[in-house]
Amino acid sequence: MEPVYRRALNKAQFALVANGHRGLSAGGGSIGGSMARIWVDADACPVVVRDIIVRAAVRTGVEALFVANRLVKLPNVPGLRSVQVPGGFDVADDHIARSVQRGDLVVTADIPLAAEVMASGAEALSPRGEAFSRDTIRQKLNLRDFMDTMRASGVTGGGPPPLGQRERMAFANALDRFLARMTRPAGGPP
Repeated sequence: MEPVYRRALNKAQFALVANGHRGLSAGGGSIGGSMARIWVDADACPVVVRDIIVRAAVRTGVEALFVANRLVKLPNVPGLRSVQVPGGFDVADDHIARSVQRGDLVVTADIPLAAEVMASGAEALSPRGEAFSRDTIRQKLNLRDFMDTMRASGVTGGGPPPLGQRERMAFANALDRFLARMTRPAGGPP
């Protein structure tokens, strides 16, 4: 799989150099210095979703940070970073919530984390391709809390179905829409 990343990197590098960019900024910021980043809650991120993010980040030159309490294996490509945090409850989530900036994208299935980063001006996307919305996040939090209470009282739910082709396509399409908005020049066509 490494050669595929290499080919895509060469095209992305060419596009960046042609536009005057030199790669990662000295402060570890995004490629080009002002572009939004993709933060991935990588503790429970499906491998197929991680691979979609890697390919998209390499193709577009967008920085992608995979945060987990273990080292996430990634291709050795500028702009891809594995951020290892100490083990513990919500440590990766807390790191993402502290680090995210307005305009960034957070990929997570964790509804409370999605709500928190959205309050900071970031966007949130589930690994199933659902873009969390400010209009419905409170409703999702309430449903999550209700289901948590049901599980605590002994009622089991079983969890979501396995990630299928439909969900993979939904995720890839939602990510492409975000990247298109993010990389469009100011004042460019919608």
